Amino acid sequence: MLYLIGLGLGDAKDITVKGLEVVRRCSRVYLEAYTSVLTVGKEALEEFYGRNLILADREEVEQKADHILKDADVSDVAFLVVGDPFGATTHSDLILRATKLGIPYHVIHNASIMSAVGCCGLQLYKFGETVSIVFWTDTWRPESFFDRVKKNRQNGMHTLCLLDIKVKEQSLENLINGSEGRGRKIYEPPRYMTVNQAAQQLLEVVQNQRARGEEPAVSEDTLCVGLARVGAEDQKVAAGTLQQMCSVDLGGPLHSLIITGGSLHPLETEMLSLFPVPERQSGSQSAERLCT
Repeated sequence: MLYLIGLGLGDAKDITVKGLEVVRRCSRVYLEAYTSVLTVGKEALEEFYGRNLILADREEVEQKADHILKDADVSDVAFLVVGDPFGATTHSDLILRATKLGIPYHVIHNASIMSAVGCCGLQLYKFGETVSIVFWTDTWRPESFFDRVKKNRQNGMHTLCLLDIKVKEQSLENLINGSEGRGRKIYEPPRYMTVNQAAQQLLEVVQNQRARGEEPAVSEDTLCVGLARVGAEDQKVAAGTLQQMCSVDLGGPLHSLIITGGSLHPLETEMLSLFPVPERQSGSQSAERLCT
């Protein structure tokens, strides 16, 4: 059987008891290593699980899934995913491949950023469609995601923004050289988008829309919430304007950003007042003032 096992959001101990029991009896255990990261490394997981883990990067999962599924019809194979197994469409594809090969599967769920964002006090049923914000380049600066933010805002819904992760990525130059057989693959250092970077790109979208004579659904004063390392012991949350999100320091990865839907329930307002942007970063306005 193929097992897809969620690891939760914190450290090695966030795996469920059921998940840990399965990991310890499987013949092979893969660790998906590109859609998210834990606050601890592979070695810490191996020590706690008592098992060696095989790192599975994007190329392995998307192009060489047969390696993962090999012999899963006659033995147990585990595929570990940070958060919940269905946090990325890639994992649905793995299930479809297994099904076509006649391999049974079982999913063991865990906490996901999609639900854990409720830690800031915003009510989950008031979230609209989730969007992804990717790193811009000099030649690629997509703004299409902003249409979904606008739709959510029009409906009074909050928007969870999942921020880009670049792990084991090749530069354009190396991709060209590699495809022409002139060199080995060289990967760029890992990069994780921060709340600051996402806010800066959002503000540029707002400015671009104004320059085109459009009325943006978001402004510099729109109330947002920045989150970092949700589920970890050093989790951080800060509520303030989009402009303030450009300078707030939430530390290391992973970060997420919420754009509020405008109208807040009184309980949401009171909860957000617990997470003001530090005065040295926020200028003259605090999150508490913004929420009231």
